[in-house]
Amino acid sequence: MTIKEIEKLLNKVREGTISVDEALEVLRSFPYTDLGFAKIDHHREIRTGFPEIVYCAGKTTEQVREIFRVMIEKENNVFGTRANKDMYDAVRNISPEAVYYAEARIISVQKKKPDTPKSKIAVITAGTSDIPVAEEAAVTAELLGNNVIRIYDAGVAGIHRLVDKLPEIRSCRVIIVIAGMEGALASVVGGLVDKPVIAVPTSVGYGASFGGISALLAMLTSCSSGVTVVNIDNGFGAGFSASMINRMK
Repeated sequence: MTIKEIEKLLNKVREGTISVDEALEVLRSFPYTDLGFAKIDHHREIRTGFPEIVYCAGKTTEQVREIFRVMIEKENNVFGTRANKDMYDAVRNISPEAVYYAEARIISVQKKKPDTPKSKIAVITAGTSDIPVAEEAAVTAELLGNNVIRIYDAGVAGIHRLVDKLPEIRSCRVIIVIAGMEGALASVVGGLVDKPVIAVPTSVGYGASFGGISALLAMLTSCSSGVTVVNIDNGFGAGFSASMINRMK
């Protein structure tokens, strides 16, 4: 069911030709398209405020192209995470307006501009090596309609780099902190601000970092109040959560 079809349904309720209960019964089905290898949810945006987002890793290029094709036909905003250049080229063949964010590994097709809150989201990295995960978070937040401030390479080894940016950071409503190694930056930021902090451990670091597990455990055991943690390298999850917080009234 498209937005226009839902509007027609609501008009019927207003006109009294069907009851509210009958309209709810129609909507309860939450239609989807079954491609065999994927079931595409067309009502995700109606229920949650955000369109369905395609996780491209593990899918073939042909599967990604077909999922995008069906979603674009429904006039949805679509974006896919963990996508490679071949997947983007395939999507662009069917949708020339597709955009590829190479560092974030995100494909986006925007049919309509989302509403943009006045408040902002800060994305901070401890080091330059954390930027790919940070870009996944930042681009996700931007595609969901948020203004993002990027502050990169401001880790605890040179804390003055962070302190210089505190006025900008404190002007934001939500803060995403991305760090590998020992993951200390999230605790430091959490102790300096009165805003929610979403910490993202990355797999950056030497052997004893255990592919991000050291940073994950450090962030989970942070003594700074208000720090929540997503999974290792999950920039998308952080950007999505930050967007939900930022859009709350």
